[in-house]
Amino acid sequence: MPANKPLVSIIVPVYNAQRYLRHCVDSILGQSYRNLQILLIDDGATDASGRICDEYASQDVRVTVIHKPNGGIASAQNAGLDAATGDCIAFCDNDDIMHSSNVEHLLMALQRTRSDMAKGRWNQIGVSELPSTIKSASAAQKMGALTLIDDPLNAYQSVFCKTLRILGGARTEARYFNEANWCRLYRRELWDGLRFKEGHFAQDIRMAGPLYARMKRVVDVNEVLYYWLQEPDSVTHSKRTPAFWHDNVIAAAENFEFTLKRGVVPYRNYFGLTASVRDELRGLAGNSHSRDDDRSLVQADRLGMRRMLGKMTTPQRLVGWVLASIRRAENLAYDVLIHAKR
Repeated sequence: MPANKPLVSIIVPVYNAQRYLRHCVDSILGQSYRNLQILLIDDGATDASGRICDEYASQDVRVTVIHKPNGGIASAQNAGLDAATGDCIAFCDNDDIMHSSNVEHLLMALQRTRSDMAKGRWNQIGVSELPSTIKSASAAQKMGALTLIDDPLNAYQSVFCKTLRILGGARTEARYFNEANWCRLYRRELWDGLRFKEGHFAQDIRMAGPLYARMKRVVDVNEVLYYWLQEPDSVTHSKRTPAFWHDNVIAAAENFEFTLKRGVVPYRNYFGLTASVRDELRGLAGNSHSRDDDRSLVQADRLGMRRMLGKMTTPQRLVGWVLASIRRAENLAYDVLIHAKR
């Protein structure tokens, strides 16, 4: 990677995002680091999103638009990866906002530490918070403290409960990973021969294990560099269907097995498996019109979960149950105290 001004490719999958898209792209164009390739992937949008993308491309030579038939977010991400020519890769969701120092600070951390990936912190915001967020995202700020993580796959699987992260202090918080690809800066070679599995909701869960297993060193930047919009029409908040939960079960199971084979205990996937099967069962119980196929699928997922968890030792399952219980309580508290008010 060039030592001074490497090209950074930012991939933005775009689908029916006309309400928030300009905020997102403006935050990318406003980056303090200027050597960017901005790839706007119009995934068959049926609103004005495609036209908005073309407007930006006509105004800034760093913007490239790829119009394609709708294939889902994994398909759009893959199209961006195939078109990216940068030395580093970043992703941004089409309704989120990047802090103006995002690329500059993550790239600086990546170069200083010779890491495979740099990650920053993020805040969740509601629609009503957009004006103030746009203002704060453009303000200059000092680079945050750096922490090195030499076992990213293990950190991803073991550090995910907010309560324990608070009790563990700054070092534990720095070791927190999730499946999201945003607020990350990757060395391009990490993606060589690696693409998202298309046609699924949980493409990010499936990618987490294979991607983190490739990394030898990750650097965490203790600085909020990204703002995740909690918008009720997003896939995360709107696709609560039997197919959605089944896909999450299968993705968690695939990642579980991948991780276990590498000698790492998949505690996060223990939570993902049990939570998704529980949601499947609740959905089935609450639907008086459920089909026999749905009931058979849920039963198969339940049996598959038991077989998968049986590959853990008894002490490992006990720890997994404790961590999953803490995480469920945290999610409930978040839904009641924060999410419901947005």
